[in-house]
Amino acid sequence: MIYVGSGVGREPWVHTFLAQPGELSELRRTLKLRLILWGLPDHVDAAQICVSELVTNVIQHVGEGTPTMLRMALNEPYLRLEVEDPDTRALPTLLAASSALESGRGVALVDTLTDHRWGVFLRGNSKVVWCELVTDASVACGSTNGPRVARAGAILDLYGSWQLPHARTMSHGSRVLGAAAAEEAAIGVMADVLHWLHAHGHDPDDVLDRAQTHFESEIGEPV
Repeated sequence: MIYVGSGVGREPWVHTFLAQPGELSELRRTLKLRLILWGLPDHVDAAQICVSELVTNVIQHVGEGTPTMLRMALNEPYLRLEVEDPDTRALPTLLAASSALESGRGVALVDTLTDHRWGVFLRGNSKVVWCELVTDASVACGSTNGPRVARAGAILDLYGSWQLPHARTMSHGSRVLGAAAAEEAAIGVMADVLHWLHAHGHDPDDVLDRAQTHFESEIGEPV
């Protein structure tokens, strides 16, 4: 994974993978975890659909197993999603959703979900198809106070000291995780908990959905 600076307190997430049908489920799951971590649970469904359609276009028009990159960034007031592949010839085409042709329907769906905020550009020897979802970046940045945030910070610091011993920085005389390392630690904690649930016979998806429901119900209240 690669991290680049961001002006709104969220470092863009970049994920490289091979475009194939079996990858889509894991890609949607990882995207969901990232958006929940970023405080954007309301955008999970739309983002998952957009990414699924853009990656499916790569699979159908460039080929299965194509090296592909997904980049997600929060640029107030938009959540930007980019899918990059090495074929500069197979450009997406917008067709009416009611068209008898299957090709182009995915782009029409992305066009609708993003209120026409999508496009394509060439970057060196690859092409990038992007789309943007409107979001409130001030909400996404979340609250920095409260007992829940404090407990989570302590857990991430402890986890990071064990899992990411070289990714710590000094701040006000204390050893705390840097922003990128803290995000990686949070993903690690969540993934480990999901593995634990699965190993003990629980349904990780069900537990994750219930946790998201609790989180959404507490937005706007002390956390």
